[in-house]
Amino acid sequence: MPHKTPADLSKHLNSDERIKELWGDLTPLARNEWICWVLSARKPETRQRRIERTCKDLNAGKRRPCCWPGCPHR
Repeated sequence: MPHKTPADLSKHLNSDERIKELWGDLTPLARNEWICWVLSARKPETRQRRIERTCKDLNAGKRRPCCWPGCPHR
C-alpha cells in the first residue's frame, strides 16, 4: 500500500525543481521507502533531518534510504 507523502516532506521536495523531478522518477516502491523512513522518526528533529537528507541523497543519485531495512508495510 503506497504511503501518502506528508506535507512537510512534500514541501521540501517541491521547493527544488531538480529534487521534484528526481522524486517523480522514482518507482512507487522507492518513494514508499523514503516516506516510511521519514515517518518512522520518533522525534521531530530526527524527522526534519531525514527530510533534509532525503533531498540531499536524491540529489546525490541515491534511490533508496541507506542503512535502513526497508518499509515494513510491503
